[in-house]
Amino acid sequence: MVVAPVAAGREAELRTLLASMNRRPGVVEPLNPLVPFGRLDRLHFSRFTILDDATLDDVTHHGVPRVDYGLYLAFLADFDGPVDAFLGDLLRHADRGFRRIFAHCAGFTPDGDLLGWMKAREHHPAASYVNWRGRTMRQIREEVALRDALAAHLRTNGAAIAAMGPRQARNTLVSFVEQEQKAGRLPLTPEEATPIGWWLRNSAHAILVPFVGVLLLPLILLASPILFILLRRRERRDPEILPRPDAGHVRELADLEDHDVANQFSALGSAKPELVRRLVLRVGLLGLDYAARHVYKRGHLTRVSTIHFARWVYLDGKRRILFASNYDGSLESYMDDFINKVGWGLNLVFSNGVGYPHTDYLVKGGAWDEQKFKRYIRRHELATEVWYNAHPGLTAVDLARYTKIRQGV
Repeated sequence: MVVAPVAAGREAELRTLLASMNRRPGVVEPLNPLVPFGRLDRLHFSRFTILDDATLDDVTHHGVPRVDYGLYLAFLADFDGPVDAFLGDLLRHADRGFRRIFAHCAGFTPDGDLLGWMKAREHHPAASYVNWRGRTMRQIREEVALRDALAAHLRTNGAAIAAMGPRQARNTLVSFVEQEQKAGRLPLTPEEATPIGWWLRNSAHAILVPFVGVLLLPLILLASPILFILLRRRERRDPEILPRPDAGHVRELADLEDHDVANQFSALGSAKPELVRRLVLRVGLLGLDYAARHVYKRGHLTRVSTIHFARWVYLDGKRRILFASNYDGSLESYMDDFINKVGWGLNLVFSNGVGYPHTDYLVKGGAWDEQKFKRYIRRHELATEVWYNAHPGLTAVDLARYTKIRQGV
């Protein structure tokens, strides 16, 4: 994720340029001349979003002066492999396009070091989620081709295969796949090896985080009563800021949604400024990131299976936070899924945002008040200028099913 402030007076021109990458609002041209996303073999999802925070006044309800952060341009990408390798591939295909886009940002020199400029403005997530760690775009493409070849073979030979017993039918399909592979029509590339450096870092993270937690346990137990009292005091006093979202804003967001089975979501807001809230947010995101890396890494986040990628990113010295995700279904069903299955988890993190519906003991209330929560979400949601999905028409459940088909043959 690269974030840069939009230069004064360049917003309208930037929005027009970004819109030129789309066939129509919400639908990108994959091979547009600025950033031809479709030529990037390892890219899953990408977006350009102008971070225009309409809720900057909300912090004044906490006795903190309003800060005018201005507009930021954010470029996000979810991809396979190392960052440097991806950026090299990205700029081989889109160097000129990125220079045209970032020319609308403060501090950018059109003929300068683009790669260095982008890396200097990279924002790492405080927490991130990947639906299926290790499943690459190459694997997805090959498994889609496998499924389609098997479906076509079954349509052509349906009567003969229907007369077979289950084992004979399976052996027939396995034999068909083997013949297609030998003919070079159906490659099924072995999984790429996990880089040893990544494996070591990930293993160390899996061990060190709980180890540090155990070391700090006595201090945590001593501080818990004080933190509990401070938190309950804040919960009773923190204001809800839940006006009805502007109808024009809601229509603009709706125009960008439901062009495919998957959608994008971006939301921006201020963190509550009190120390206890900042502490709870940091601990909550640390726990979320740990669970996403080591527990929920094969198809679901707790009981939610519709998210492909998600990230929580601090901005402006941790005073604001951006949440961005790629998910299946409509926004309404997405919110319902979270409310019904993991409302406590939403409260644990999002209740530390300014204006969130009242919670009790951190996990009760909040998102369980459906209409208040949905008004809060819509009010903080951002329009995404450009959004790319490398596997349109396929849900996360489809991708998991195709992997099982591959394993079955």
